Amino acid sequence: MLAKIHVTYKKGVLDTQGQAVHHALTDLGYNEVKQVTVGKYMEVHLKGLSEENAKDRVREMCEKLLANTVIESYRYTLSPTE
Repeated sequence: MLAKIHVTYKKGVLDTQGQAVHHALTDLGYNEVKQVTVGKYMEVHLKGLSEENAKDRVREMCEKLLANTVIESYRYTLSPTE
């Protein structure tokens, strides 16, 4: 099973990297860009788990290590692998 995990700052937390990218894009003439959010993307390959167990394990991984839940939120999807 493959877990695709996205971690981003919670609303209201200053995203300085996103602001820097936004500024650079507007300097390059991309004035249509309203906002940029920078986050983390991870792929975790799991073996030997049911989908329900995989959900529990991925949630635990995010809560304990992959996301700082004080300032970050996370979302993930699971898909079968061959």
